[in-house]
Amino acid sequence: MLNTANPIHWLKANGSSFDIGSQMGQQGREAVHTHLIESEIWATITSDCHAEQVTRLLENVNTLFPDIFEELLGLADGLQLPFTDVAAWNFRGDIKTSVPDGCTTIQAPGPDIKLSHNEDGLPFFRGHCFILDAQPAATVGFRAFCYPGSLAGHTFGWNDAGLVQTVNNLRLQDVDAAVGRMVLGRAVLNSTTLDGAIEVLSANRNSGGFHMTLAQVGNPKLMSIEYGAGKFSAIEITDRTAHSNHALHLQDVTQIVTQSSGDRQARCDHLVREDIVGDLEILRDNKGPRLPVRRDDPQDPDNENTLATCVFNVSNTGVEWRIYGEKDGQPEHEGQSETS
Repeated sequence: MLNTANPIHWLKANGSSFDIGSQMGQQGREAVHTHLIESEIWATITSDCHAEQVTRLLENVNTLFPDIFEELLGLADGLQLPFTDVAAWNFRGDIKTSVPDGCTTIQAPGPDIKLSHNEDGLPFFRGHCFILDAQPAATVGFRAFCYPGSLAGHTFGWNDAGLVQTVNNLRLQDVDAAVGRMVLGRAVLNSTTLDGAIEVLSANRNSGGFHMTLAQVGNPKLMSIEYGAGKFSAIEITDRTAHSNHALHLQDVTQIVTQSSGDRQARCDHLVREDIVGDLEILRDNKGPRLPVRRDDPQDPDNENTLATCVFNVSNTGVEWRIYGEKDGQPEHEGQSETS
């Protein structure tokens, strides 16, 4: 039975990369065993026909990002599932063009940068997702929204260096990935500078497709980055704008633009030009003429529902954040952190 309420849990984790992965796995184990491993998408992604590709991707993760490899090992241990199956699931967007990872981001530059985001995913995870509040032994601390069974870094998050990240799925075609796009998202949360985060993505662009919006405390730049299929594009955002689930400035790629992604982009493009309409109001919008921005329909054509909404304010001194689970009302989690 699917949840109607949508609590967003808060998990504090610390220790080695393996320890943090294991704690994440334990947090998500029941939901993964109840819902995910019985699903058609799990069977598709973990099929033996992808074994060679998964092995190659794992080898590259172990070489390039050994701490994240250890985190994957811990995640599988906590989930009590085979490591290769858990790894394949975390490579899902590198294996398959269309996977149920949606999202919409509103990007607003200014003296205080505002970064707002709907996180859209598999409806059966409603009420089972959580904020990982991690203090790794060897890297910078961070907080990130997590789906059961998945690494941090492919949704929204922020770290103790004042770096803020939101992520949108891109359905790029003709991908022969050498590294996992979600692994790169997790690596961004280890970055202590905006330039360093961008370099991680630029240097490892041969992956599945993602769009990231990145900002950092004390840095005036708000960056929109699209990468995957061996391509990379980074532009600075200078006016309030929106991004759904297809590439807008990445050149020379083929991609799938679903009706939902196209409709959300068109609706948000209209609303961001209306100064009286706030970012949160845009993300809660369901009054457009076509498929809505806020997605609550169990028959959503992409099999995605809005499972969280976040609003970040990034200033010269710190990050203010609000996280909502429901389509209206007050935030479930909110706070602020100062960065020295």
